[in-house]
Amino acid sequence: MPCGKAFRTGHPEEDAMAKHPDSYSAGTSPLAVLGPALHAILRIGAGLLFMQHGAQKLFGVLGEQAVPLVSLMGLAGVLEFFGGLLIVLGLLTRPVALILALQMLVAYVMAHVPRGPWPILNAGELALLYMLIFLFLAGNGSGPWSLDHVLKQRRPQ
Repeated sequence: MPCGKAFRTGHPEEDAMAKHPDSYSAGTSPLAVLGPALHAILRIGAGLLFMQHGAQKLFGVLGEQAVPLVSLMGLAGVLEFFGGLLIVLGLLTRPVALILALQMLVAYVMAHVPRGPWPILNAGELALLYMLIFLFLAGNGSGPWSLDHVLKQRRPQ
């Protein structure tokens, strides 16, 4: 969609939202130009932080003991470290992000819900926040600053 032009869908509510100055469309804000960079910062930052959780489990670094590889925590470590690495690189982002979002949902239900119903009280905010970030990436992809984007550009049309 060209900057500054409203996109017409044929649906009055969607057309009105596209014209609204607070809508999420290109050209409606001077900050929109930062969108690709901020998308990459979110993806790379979340991936690097997530990798640390996997490194703790797999390699026994950053203040933790390594867990047995053939265990539920070992599987979590593999998903966190190598899934986080793929997120950082922006490679296979959509399917990896969906798997990681599901992992975080399972982690929240198994480890945090038994401690109470509210994330702030059961220390589950981080798992839910990662889940939301990974759902964003699953839905929106890795963005233009990624290996997914580079590989898509190289593919014959």
